[in-house]
Amino acid sequence: MNILVGTPNESFDIEELKQNFAKNNNFNSKIYFENDDLSQSDLDSINVLVGYNQELLDKMLNSNQSQLKWVQALSAGVDYFPLEKLNEKHVKLTTVSGIHAEPIAETVIGMVLGSYRFIDESARAQGWIKPVNQLKMIKNKKAVVYGTGSIGGRTGELLQAFKANTIGVNHSGHAANGFDQTFSMDDDEADIYDADLVINTLPLTPETKDFYNREFFNKLNNKPMYISIGRGPSTNTEDLTNALQQGQLSAAALDVTDPEPLNPDHPLWKMDNVVITSHISGFYAEYVEEALKIFDVNMKQFMQDSTLVKNEVNLSKGY
Repeated sequence: MNILVGTPNESFDIEELKQNFAKNNNFNSKIYFENDDLSQSDLDSINVLVGYNQELLDKMLNSNQSQLKWVQALSAGVDYFPLEKLNEKHVKLTTVSGIHAEPIAETVIGMVLGSYRFIDESARAQGWIKPVNQLKMIKNKKAVVYGTGSIGGRTGELLQAFKANTIGVNHSGHAANGFDQTFSMDDDEADIYDADLVINTLPLTPETKDFYNREFFNKLNNKPMYISIGRGPSTNTEDLTNALQQGQLSAAALDVTDPEPLNPDHPLWKMDNVVITSHISGFYAEYVEEALKIFDVNMKQFMQDSTLVKNEVNLSKGY
C-alpha cells in the first residue's frame, strides 16, 4: 500500500505530519510526502492520499494509470475537493468530522460572550470605557442553530448548559441531541425568525450556497447576533453587510467569509459589532493526532476489504 500525505492549507505543517506518521504508522506501507521529489510514476502508484494537495491530486486523477482508491481528508468540509472527478474515478473520500465539534462549539460560546459581556469592545478600546447598551446573558435566549450534526449538536449542548432555548434546523426536521426543538430547512412556518442568536454550522452544497441572503435576513425580526462557523459561501457577504448596516442584525462573529480572507478595505473589518477570525475555530493542539486516529481506523478496515467505516462522504451529495 502506497500512501501520499499532503497539507490541505497553511494551517498544517508537513514536518508535523511526518513526525506523526513516523511515530504511529503500523501498516507497513510506503509513505510519500508532498515535498518529496515525486515522478508521475510515483504518483500513479499511490493508493491512498491523506490530506490534500491540489496539484498532485489533479495529476493522479488525470492519469489513466493512477492506482488511487481513497482520499482521507484532514477536514470536515470537502467542498474544495473535485467531488465529481472523484466519483467518476471511483475514488472514496472520508473526513475527520467529529473532532471539530468541541473546539468550534467553544469558539461559538466565546463569540457570544465576547459580544454579550462587552469583552470585544473593551479589548478594542484599550482603555476604561463603559457599555452604551445593556449587557446580555445567554440564559433564556433563543438560539437557532442551522445544522444539527456533531458541531451543531455540541454547540446546542453548550448553549443548553448556559440555559438557552435551543432550536435546531436540519434537512428533515428530525430530533437531535442538544436541541429543545428541531425544524426542517424548508419549514417557512417554523418559529425561528425571532431568534436572539442565529448560528450557521452548515456544510457547503449547492443548496446551502448563499442560503443566508437578503431574503433570509429580511425575515429576522429580533435583531439577532449572527455567527458563522460553517462555510463562507453559505453567507452572501454583501447581504450580510447590508443587514448589519440596516440594523437587522445586532452583531456578527465570522470565522469564515466569502471571499476568504476579505479584502482589507471591506466594511465588515471596520464595524465595531463584527468580529472576524481567520478560519481557526476548529483547530487545537492535538488536531493532527486526533485526525490520524480516524485515518488509522479507516486504514485497518481498508486493508482488509477496501471498505471504510468512519465518515465516508456521499460524493453525489457532497457531505
